[in-house]
Amino acid sequence: MARHKVEITGIKTSELKTLTSDEQLDLFKKFKNGDSSAREKIIEGNLKLILSILKKFVNRCDNMDDLFQIGCIGLCKAVDNFDLSYNVKFSTYAVPMIIGEVRRYLRDDSMIRISRSVKDIAYKSLKAKEQFMIEHGREATIGEISKMIDIDEMDIVCALEATRGTISMFEPIYNDGGETIYLFDQIENPNESSTNWNNKIILSDALNKLKLKEKFIIMQRYLIGKTQMEISDELGISQAQVSRIEKNAINNVKKLIK
Repeated sequence: MARHKVEITGIKTSELKTLTSDEQLDLFKKFKNGDSSAREKIIEGNLKLILSILKKFVNRCDNMDDLFQIGCIGLCKAVDNFDLSYNVKFSTYAVPMIIGEVRRYLRDDSMIRISRSVKDIAYKSLKAKEQFMIEHGREATIGEISKMIDIDEMDIVCALEATRGTISMFEPIYNDGGETIYLFDQIENPNESSTNWNNKIILSDALNKLKLKEKFIIMQRYLIGKTQMEISDELGISQAQVSRIEKNAINNVKKLIK
């Protein structure tokens, strides 16, 4: 897998200092005793931690300088709130806070405006997901997140999908080992005949009459291009259940458009 190097204007990333565990512990003790200069040294000694996190977001933001500043905010919050009695490495505590800060920035800076209620659900879901990872060391299923925040599974899935970043027209959306289908291949042709438009209207009306979960699976399978296994992981159900719901949805659409 190719490794992405994060370049930040005005900073020689290769020369950034790192702290040993003993140095960091000593600085935290001084900071908790009121030494503000120790706080600055802790932050400076963990800037490489931010860079390592930003590698995951290089394809989601054009301005890495801005994202680095946001990561610094998350790091400062982690330093100020870290408690030595946690008995965990500082990086273990700081990483989720930095990632959360970056993700919030990317959601709020999106070109597409999402309603506040949907953003709130997505925010609660991601916070619960981060907390679950810290406590259990693995990704939470949608069902587990639903129980944690007492919100319906489909509302969570729809909110997370709605707050995802925009993608390029040349983003590959399907590849079965042969020819790749790109997003622009699915964009409407303005010169289409009225017959095709009528068919699309009829199909759209039929899809809108499906149950929420049926419609979601059909859209994910045939518009986004996800596999049944990817959808089953996302919804926290078995692949067999996804297959059954998809088959039932297709049969319902056929009946509605006759």
